[in-house]
Amino acid sequence: MAHIPETTALLIIDVQDGFDDPYWGARNNPDAEDNIARLLAAWRAAGRLVFHVRHDSRTPRSPLHPSSPGNAIKAIAAPRAGEPVIAKDVNSAFIGTGLEPLLRAAGVTDLVIVGLTTPHCVSTSTRMAANLGFGVRVVADATAAFEARGPDGKPVDAHAMHYFALAGLNEEFAAIVTTDDVLA
Repeated sequence: MAHIPETTALLIIDVQDGFDDPYWGARNNPDAEDNIARLLAAWRAAGRLVFHVRHDSRTPRSPLHPSSPGNAIKAIAAPRAGEPVIAKDVNSAFIGTGLEPLLRAAGVTDLVIVGLTTPHCVSTSTRMAANLGFGVRVVADATAAFEARGPDGKPVDAHAMHYFALAGLNEEFAAIVTTDDVLA
């Protein structure tokens, strides 16, 4: 991680139990959480800043609604004392939250972003972070997506959703990297 500036924080987005619910459909990258755990362990070992984001869905039937057990952050990425947890109820971790002031106060200039899901909260938060002037790396193998339907009703598999979300971020909003790239 020597090539990553010391002022880089790890931002872990929506790694919550509710994303294991069949409600979401098929998902790609089953190793995402293991890669997130590797990055989290390295960040902690290096004494670097970690920020957690939790999605508090406004939809009562959602597995991510605050009244659901699925709202909990997965054990593999559970925050430790002193690691901020930012609650959000929209796709961006920056809208309606105190994330930006927390990052600025801590002297953070860059972010390594991981989590769920690539085309939604990861993408939206990445775009916003870049627009706010943060340098951003998105870790492709530490993010994942679910299948979806196009506007014409045709299915889009999870791999395609993930790939095209990353392609939309690549070079414009973030550097797309792997876990091994970051840990090298």
